Amino acid sequence: MNTYEDCWEACLKSMQQELGDFAFKTWFGDLQFISYENNTIILKSSDIFYIEHIKLKYMPILTAVCEQCFNQKNINIKLVLEEDLKEVLNQSKKQNSENNLNHNYIFENFVIGESNRLAHAASVAVAESPGIYNPLFLYGDVGLGKTHLMHAIANYILLKAPDTKVLYASCEKFTNELIASIREQKNKEFREKYRKIDVLLIDDIQFIVDKTQTQEEFFHTFNDLKDSGKQIIISSDRPPNEIETLTERLRSRFAGGLIADIKTPNFETRTAILEKKAESLNISIPKDVSQFIAKSVKSNIRELEGALTRVIAYSNLTGVSLSVELAENALKDIIQDTDVSISTDTILEAVSNHFNVKIEEIKSKKRNQPITTARQVYMYLTREILNESLLNIGKSIARDHSTVIHGIEKIEEKIKKDKNFENSLIILKDKILKR
Repeated sequence: MNTYEDCWEACLKSMQQELGDFAFKTWFGDLQFISYENNTIILKSSDIFYIEHIKLKYMPILTAVCEQCFNQKNINIKLVLEEDLKEVLNQSKKQNSENNLNHNYIFENFVIGESNRLAHAASVAVAESPGIYNPLFLYGDVGLGKTHLMHAIANYILLKAPDTKVLYASCEKFTNELIASIREQKNKEFREKYRKIDVLLIDDIQFIVDKTQTQEEFFHTFNDLKDSGKQIIISSDRPPNEIETLTERLRSRFAGGLIADIKTPNFETRTAILEKKAESLNISIPKDVSQFIAKSVKSNIRELEGALTRVIAYSNLTGVSLSVELAENALKDIIQDTDVSISTDTILEAVSNHFNVKIEEIKSKKRNQPITTARQVYMYLTREILNESLLNIGKSIARDHSTVIHGIEKIEEKIKKDKNFENSLIILKDKILKR
């Protein structure tokens, strides 16, 4: 695997071919590669004249070559004088430690699917034009990509405008620092930290419940930043109207921007996530293996990637090539916890109890609304949970595949229009998965 120094050497060879020996040695012979971090390359030169000439004449081609050799888009190049290098590196280190960002979370490695399309589009829009949606409120279950998108927004903003003051913190960290500031009488320092910034990202805001003083402080922080035109991004495991004991004024402000949810990824998206992860690890994974893992693990992205790691480790430790059989052995306890215990009958029984409709009625030809809705929900959940074929779903309740398609589409439409209905399905699905 190539190191960053190897990538830089490849850049130099390409530049030499582009410019010719004389121009290359004149202007680039003095350059030294220092570091590559957060999509930024730092290069050192001993002469300001060389730096200014490269910026004026060669920066576009140098950037293009670096993007190709480092295999990254939107690379930022910093040309630094030798005497300024220590200060630049200290500033970079200080900013990285203060903003708490994970630089591995970028838009380029976020897999887009129907479950997260709106949240991704909104995040990109905010990153490109801070303030366009303010606040941006992302919500969804644990491990579905909210934190990834938040860090990606911040990393993109810093890439485009490195001097932007960005701060990411969990709600718990905000609360703990508030308590410490009160105890140590450092309220001014606390407020300067959270209010003298351009972009504030607060993760897991639902933990603000039952914390009256934290809600009060965050309310004033929110207002101060919003009134100053600063961007606020918030994440939660539920929408604002479902966060218990949240003050109405905070609830109102959270709802005043754009609210975007992230749902559990479907089979196709889960497969794409696995293939993207394998690619990042320089591992070639057979299609049938990625599909098997995607079918076996449906809960969230963290567990999905954890299953992939487990399969790869099992392959490495046993010396056996990746295959469905190997994946079955590696994940046998996980599969037993999910697919073995959940069947079409399990889902049918759960739907029957949920809608207070008999199983025989779901399988019957009756078309009155409660029964029809229950029947369509069964079709939808069987597809979602078991990834069962349309043909098999239809057979289980004496329907053809076109009826199943129609039923699933009806439920998908209702989910988009009726938030209460969507939430009731989430609860029902959780009950089935936790049986």
